[in-house]
Amino acid sequence: MQNDVRKITDIILQAAEKARKETSSAPEPELTRSVSWPMQCTVGPGLEGAIACESKVGYVNGSKGWLIYRGYDIFDLCAHSTFEEVSFLLVHGHLPTARELETFNAKLVSYRRLNKTLRRLMGFAVEQMNAMAVLRMGTLLMRQEFTYMDQEEGRPTTSDAISADEDSIPMETTPKGHKHAIYEFKNQVLRKGPQRKNPLQNTWGVEACYHLIAGVATITAATARVHQGNMPIEPDPNLSHAANFLYMMTGRKPTPVEERIMDIALILHADHGMNASTFASMVTASTLSDIYFSVGSGIAALNGPLHGGANEQVIYMLRKIGSPENVAAWTEKTLTKKKKISGFGHRVYNAYDPRARILGPVARFLTQASGDSATLFAIAQKLEKEVITRLGKEKNIFPNVDFYSGIVYSALGIAPEIFTPIFAVSRVSGWTARVLEYLQNNRIFRPRALYSGDFDKSYVPLNKRR
Repeated sequence: MQNDVRKITDIILQAAEKARKETSSAPEPELTRSVSWPMQCTVGPGLEGAIACESKVGYVNGSKGWLIYRGYDIFDLCAHSTFEEVSFLLVHGHLPTARELETFNAKLVSYRRLNKTLRRLMGFAVEQMNAMAVLRMGTLLMRQEFTYMDQEEGRPTTSDAISADEDSIPMETTPKGHKHAIYEFKNQVLRKGPQRKNPLQNTWGVEACYHLIAGVATITAATARVHQGNMPIEPDPNLSHAANFLYMMTGRKPTPVEERIMDIALILHADHGMNASTFASMVTASTLSDIYFSVGSGIAALNGPLHGGANEQVIYMLRKIGSPENVAAWTEKTLTKKKKISGFGHRVYNAYDPRARILGPVARFLTQASGDSATLFAIAQKLEKEVITRLGKEKNIFPNVDFYSGIVYSALGIAPEIFTPIFAVSRVSGWTARVLEYLQNNRIFRPRALYSGDFDKSYVPLNKRR
């Protein structure tokens, strides 16, 4: 079994070597520097191209297929690190020492136990709710159990901020930027609440980040169990984050290979630039709400089908195709009707998604002894060749992370409805890391809209309107 685990590392290193041969080593100079405000950029619909902030958390280079966390290449992290190390790296800015990692792991072990939160959550019809709705509610119940912020004395006021509403600044003036924060949270508990020996009373601290990184996994696993008609399972303090997650979902302790592959999948999804859910989290945080509500905003954005859920659709698509022999005809029919093929293309990448470079061969390794999953992988391989042949060179359309991640999750025994919550289980590390970073020099997000409506309309009384 350990030989198989080593083979997975070799697969990742081979994917890294191939990727580096196909791309140059120079980053984008205009997007890899400190910001000097005000700055000029070309902005498209949906804020495309807009520069919202400066960050050291992560970097995506879509033209070259790069994904960097805190200076570390995603291939190196997947080959040599763990999700626990990567989460610590994202939140704290450096890889942990042995002692720091031991302390961090102990925190995760402690915070995985959400007995009161799960009891409250089970008071709702969880088995009838979609998994993302349960996860959204679960994070709010975590906030209620572990903080006092839902109580009246925990309600934030303007006195908790260094200054008041951003709207007090005339927005018609040209933005200049400032060296120091104008609107910051105070570096302390917002207000004295009920006396509890609970480090999570500070809903902006790293403890709250740890709590969410651990707890989102527990809630997702419990939801999977209930949807299968089973009771939630207590976490095992001796298992890693990835192994615990699989164990709490399936009721079976995973093999070292399954644990390793789940760990890689979590690392790959931990951060990805200023995507919709990350931006949603940061917008909420910039108002000086708290980290739980910020993560809740990220979950809400991830729930949208244009952001999360594509890997679930890939599985349905592959099953509909049925066999590798049907791929060519299905592809021709789909492209003729100008329909989208799930799992291909990306808003950022016009090169091969580095996450798909890793998950593709990992999926091959995982599914080689599996009946249904092996068939799905064979269909996916044939479909990838068809689409790249037709669209790859002309339109730079290649598989994205969703194309193979669903196959990996299916082979691990996970139901498709849990695929998007798994995204949140991983991305909560990136959400919390970017929120903490932004709040060090916070400015409430306040873009403007160009008004294209009418002027000088006369009010018509109700009885005279047609």
